[in-house]
Amino acid sequence: MNAKDLPPSTWTTGSTEVFKTGTWRTLLPQYIKAPSPCHAACPVDGNIAEWIGKARSRDFRGAWEILTSNNPFPAVAGRICHHPCEAACNRAGFDESLAICRLERHVGDLAIEHGWGYAQIPISHPETIAVVGGGPSGLSVAYHLRRRGYAVTIFEASGELGGLMRHGIPAYRLARPVLDAEIARVLALGIEARLGSALGSTESLAELRAQFDIVYLAMGARQQKRLPQLDYSRPWVMDGAVYLAASNAGAPPRLGKKLIVIGGGSAAIDAARSARRAGHDVTLMSLETAEQMPAQHEEVAEALEEGIELCSGAMITAAAEDGDAVSLSCVRVDFRPGAVRGEFTVEPVPGSEFTLRADGVIPSIGQDPDLAPLKDELDANGRLVKVDATQATSAEGVYAGGDVASMARFVTEAIGMGKRAAKEIDRVLRAADPETVRDIAAAAGSGQVAAEVAEAGEAVVGLKQISTFYYPQQERAAEQRLGVEERLRSDAEVQIGFDLDQALAETERCFSCGTCVYCDNCFHYCPDLAIRRLPERGGYEVLTDFCKGCGVCVGECPTGSMKMVEDAR
Repeated sequence: MNAKDLPPSTWTTGSTEVFKTGTWRTLLPQYIKAPSPCHAACPVDGNIAEWIGKARSRDFRGAWEILTSNNPFPAVAGRICHHPCEAACNRAGFDESLAICRLERHVGDLAIEHGWGYAQIPISHPETIAVVGGGPSGLSVAYHLRRRGYAVTIFEASGELGGLMRHGIPAYRLARPVLDAEIARVLALGIEARLGSALGSTESLAELRAQFDIVYLAMGARQQKRLPQLDYSRPWVMDGAVYLAASNAGAPPRLGKKLIVIGGGSAAIDAARSARRAGHDVTLMSLETAEQMPAQHEEVAEALEEGIELCSGAMITAAAEDGDAVSLSCVRVDFRPGAVRGEFTVEPVPGSEFTLRADGVIPSIGQDPDLAPLKDELDANGRLVKVDATQATSAEGVYAGGDVASMARFVTEAIGMGKRAAKEIDRVLRAADPETVRDIAAAAGSGQVAAEVAEAGEAVVGLKQISTFYYPQQERAAEQRLGVEERLRSDAEVQIGFDLDQALAETERCFSCGTCVYCDNCFHYCPDLAIRRLPERGGYEVLTDFCKGCGVCVGECPTGSMKMVEDAR
């Protein structure tokens, strides 16, 4: 038999690298850094998968640094955030969403326990910043601008910083030592705070604009909305914000044994639960049904556990004094939310009238900002200061955020507005292109700038992009709460944080959507040996000479950090 008639040899002493089999493909795998759904939903634009990855490797200091590159209050947010990130979590479509909020609290509490602080940054820019209001939005913009090298002064009307976090949220939800510690850490950067300084007139704003290069308005919303059916001059009526402020200061007002709190938001729940702790019998009346109430679900559940009666889907039509008590005429309603937060319609249900008797009434139906000191200076959008997407107002050099400029009315939304404004203020003052402005996260070493560049144009990673084969079904860590009897005896925090083992177990549940965890799956499963590790840089590259575009690497990726793209040649 001639040699040319022999079958081809299985073995070769040469290298198969000479065979450029990659010319066969039509699709090519590509490594991506894509936004996770939790990141997309986060009010402060937090890199959640990244800091959870640090926590998973027990680098809690690194996790805290990534967290605080966006939010200076992780221990606060970990207690009170409305956590839209959890509702968006891909894990919810697999078993249960990740307990992101409690993980953030764990990292934030470790920072307080160990006394972690920020590096001191010298004042490197000549421009000065005035912040009016020392609540979450004002403190946030001050923090971000101070870390960018600006001199910042906060003007706060009350005697303490914190705004809503201090005066509107009870200690059983947010322990005051936690709040104080995180505010003190922000001030330690070298931010000046002038307490007892209110913006009382248009002249006051003009003076600030003359003295400072930039003014950020974050005075909050302090004017209570009022119900026309109630006579607010009578001693049995007290605004919810007034009641909460007094209760949070340790002096709950005396309004009789039986109280009715009116409202369906977090502030109404807080007022009702505070009154319960003061020994009152409390009924909470809301226009919304229990499912429609804007308060967080766990707040409603905890209120019911504490003995608060819920009268939902109802409203008062009249109020009359009846001896030492007040009689409220009520009716059931059909509540229909509008397209915009705060807008709604109600239709009374015929024949559903009923009466409630109480010793006192606490209406807590929302608040509006006081725009009188700003009239003729700034454009308004209804009852709010009008701002654009960067929090800039109609007046040059004046920005606004928090409740004075938004109906979002969540602490973390206000913090996010402060961060967004700080980035824009820095861009304007430095006259730089938005894409090249240095983010403080780069200085903190979190790599957020690189991540933002990599994420440009990438779609949010969905559950279908995650290879769930690599994740066992695992229940979400159980939420622990203080016993009801103990709750009602004190202002101790109701929600109990994770211990180390619980926190680590929860980090293991994270899919790390869109963020590579360097698991080597793509390297090991490639049938063409077309994936190369890059140990010096971290990550991998596709060897295009040999990749046939089969997509095995993409299918085996447990984080959705690869995708197939058309290889047009």
